[in-house]
Amino acid sequence: MSSSQPLLHRVAEKDRTPVPFVLDGEPAAALEGDTVLTAILTHRAQLRRNEFSHEPRAGFCLMGACQDCWVMTATGERLRSCATFIQAGMQLTTGGAA
Repeated sequence: MSSSQPLLHRVAEKDRTPVPFVLDGEPAAALEGDTVLTAILTHRAQLRRNEFSHEPRAGFCLMGACQDCWVMTATGERLRSCATFIQAGMQLTTGGAA
């Protein structure tokens, strides 16, 4: 799979309210009720790159117990993307995971 292809593809619930956000400086949209992890992975194949091995990561436990899904806001705040709901206007940085 190309890193430019989304990992997740919506097959249901497409009628929820769109939520605009910014992903690595580019405008993006999720749906109301999406986690940050879901919002990112509907746009790309990986969440970020591991800071040690530089291998692509896309989340692991999906319940907030591991350290695999951290992303940053434009202000430097770290978020667990699997346990944080997307909000309109969020500016997220992933370290160039696209």
